[in-house]
Amino acid sequence: MQSKSLDFRQVEWWMVTTAILTAFLFVLFGHRPSFYDDSGFAIFRFSSRLLILATIYGAFHLIHMVLIPKYEIASRKWLIIIWTLLTGMVSFGIIALFGFNTELINAPFPAFYLGIVVLYICYFLASHVLSQSLTPPNVRDFQLYNIIRLIIAYLFTLFCLIQIEPIASHGPAIIFAFFIPVIFSASLINFYLVYGKRKAGKIKQSRWYNWGLMAVILIGFFIISAESNQEEIFFIGGLGTVAFIQLIFFPLTSLIFKKYDSYIGQITSLSSQVNHGNASMDFLRSQINPHFLFNALNTLYASSLIENAEKTSDGIQKLGDMMRFMLHENQLPRIPLSREIDYLKNYLDLQMLRFGAQANLETDFQINENQCSGEIAPMLLIPFVENAFKHGISSKEKSWIRLNLRCIAGSVHLDLVNSVHPDKPASEQSREESGIGLENVKSRLQLVYPDRHQLNIIANDTDFFVHLSIQLQNK
Repeated sequence: MQSKSLDFRQVEWWMVTTAILTAFLFVLFGHRPSFYDDSGFAIFRFSSRLLILATIYGAFHLIHMVLIPKYEIASRKWLIIIWTLLTGMVSFGIIALFGFNTELINAPFPAFYLGIVVLYICYFLASHVLSQSLTPPNVRDFQLYNIIRLIIAYLFTLFCLIQIEPIASHGPAIIFAFFIPVIFSASLINFYLVYGKRKAGKIKQSRWYNWGLMAVILIGFFIISAESNQEEIFFIGGLGTVAFIQLIFFPLTSLIFKKYDSYIGQITSLSSQVNHGNASMDFLRSQINPHFLFNALNTLYASSLIENAEKTSDGIQKLGDMMRFMLHENQLPRIPLSREIDYLKNYLDLQMLRFGAQANLETDFQINENQCSGEIAPMLLIPFVENAFKHGISSKEKSWIRLNLRCIAGSVHLDLVNSVHPDKPASEQSREESGIGLENVKSRLQLVYPDRHQLNIIANDTDFFVHLSIQLQNK
């Protein structure tokens, strides 16, 4: 209610529909011809009441729900104006014809219908003034606008029921004037003072408010009963009202409030999960920073001292591409798969600058880019390759890294095998463990591709095997 305006066109339609339906019921049960009065005039008079109500409602629906929305977007507005005037004239003629011939009105001119038209025009102008003065940026939010316009819509409906009293009697107006405010007030009392206190754990306060309200009702009926000297007013009206509130009204409204709280709780829980997921994604992604770039820069620096500038410049160019990837594309939720593969290639080239001359290292990189299309969350492939270089290379023992990357029908598949060296020096092992772990990648895969990925990791004394498949497109 505070963040946006209510859909008042629907609210107004529901209010008027409820009012006309109430009037219909009063006519059906209060003015239908009796068993002993089945003359043609009585039936015609009864039918005319229903027809007049239907005409009023049909004209309102056509103008309020069809013509005015079209007028707001139509280029030829004069055509909508003509249809509106025609609707008013036809409905006026029907009401005048049947109202006068059945003696529901005393003159051929239905003054009550003119009153309804004037009320509608006044309500329309008041709504326009409210929308211009009590909506942002003139005020902070829509709360005051919503409340005032709801009150005005309710008063418009009530006054319209008063206007059609010659057709449907004063019963519908009494219901809207007294019973609906009483029901609304009782609902607020239950929500804030009885149900609300009980929900907050204040059971004693809830009981005090509940029985205090019942005492006020009984005292009121007792005073009325004493003044009119009619005991049945107290016993039937007072005790009946208390029984209705305690046995039907409060339990029913409390059930509605519980459902409302449940829905709000579900929405809050889902919002919290989404926010938690986004926070987890941001946290995990923030951990996947260019942590190895410092080693690569040191390697390039050493290479520049002992090699020609051509090889070093090539390495620096690849490093620059990777840094741009990390600074820009790594922050996006999805990137083209081709960019992820380019980053992987640059990473392999830089690592081979560092370890390529190592005689006891065997590498086999198979990257098949055919059919590699679509988008992927960034930095899902690199951590496994990085882990292979971290833990799969020894300066003394024979080492190997074998990589196979391929795409099949909207999915990407990575197979990676590297050697394992459990007896690496403790100092070297501690440095290696400062990088990101595979648990981060597992968490990201669960968040981004639930039920759309397969990750198998098998390790033994000599090999560490990883198989990763990601379904990039929903089947």
